[in-house]
Amino acid sequence: MTTYKSKKKRRLRKLPFVILGLIVLSILLIFWIKSSYENGIQFARDHGKKEQTYKFDGPIKKDGKVNVLILGQDRVVDGSSRTDSIMVAQYDYLHKKMKLMSIMRDIYAEVPGYQNYKINTAYTLGGPELLRQTLKKNLDIDLEYYAIIDFKGFEQMVDELSPNGVPINVEKDMSEKIGVELKKGQHNLSGKELLGYARFRNDEESDFGRVRRQQQVIKALQNEVISLSTAPKVPKLAGIARGYVDTNMSNGEIFKTGASFAIRGDKDIQTLVVPVKDSFSFQDVYGVGSVLDIDKEMNKKAIKDFLDK
Repeated sequence: MTTYKSKKKRRLRKLPFVILGLIVLSILLIFWIKSSYENGIQFARDHGKKEQTYKFDGPIKKDGKVNVLILGQDRVVDGSSRTDSIMVAQYDYLHKKMKLMSIMRDIYAEVPGYQNYKINTAYTLGGPELLRQTLKKNLDIDLEYYAIIDFKGFEQMVDELSPNGVPINVEKDMSEKIGVELKKGQHNLSGKELLGYARFRNDEESDFGRVRRQQQVIKALQNEVISLSTAPKVPKLAGIARGYVDTNMSNGEIFKTGASFAIRGDKDIQTLVVPVKDSFSFQDVYGVGSVLDIDKEMNKKAIKDFLDK
């Protein structure tokens, strides 16, 4: 008859082998993640992306939150870069919440060291650092990091993530100035088509519609990333993203934030559009064009309530 003590002895004898097996599996998993991540970075380099770093003096806070300025780099004209999308992403490590704030590019703003311009002009004049200063001066937003997304890289990342396309309900026929032709209805969009959909602004909603579609696209991509079928692709996708995105975040910081959100984070991303409702008017400014003249104090309060709650 097998006694309790004999069973316990056999379990104890097996324990070192179980621990060794877990250690080996962990090492193999880490090696696979690292290898896939590096393959993704090499993929970006093979497709012509060159890494670039910019000055960025955002203060690092020890409050359990990370705030990142996310910019979509439109194109380079006469040596100057332009951005047509400005967002702020915040991840709260304590409460495991992700927040996304879209900032309208036509906000009329004080640009430190220059005359007043549309807020996105700060990026053209002085890169992400001057834009950081402009956002702080006008909207009291503190930013620690920046991430500049190359549009060609966005297309590559989407096609790698979802080779059969990302499901989107296209609200109307679209073609003007987006490089693709989209028909109204439910479609699976390729990377190029999804980018065109997110950038479309030639209707009565103008930039407001574009910002809404940008947030719609981000949520659709989030659903693709967290699906079980794409989970094995995540390390390589992270590498491709790192290769195509210019950022001052270290690999360790990217891994820490990404892993926390993927494993424990609340997948219901909260969103805000600035300026908020009833806080702006349309104005025509000589030499600048059509702008959004905003109530700065009202928007500062809305931003603080959104990021701090």
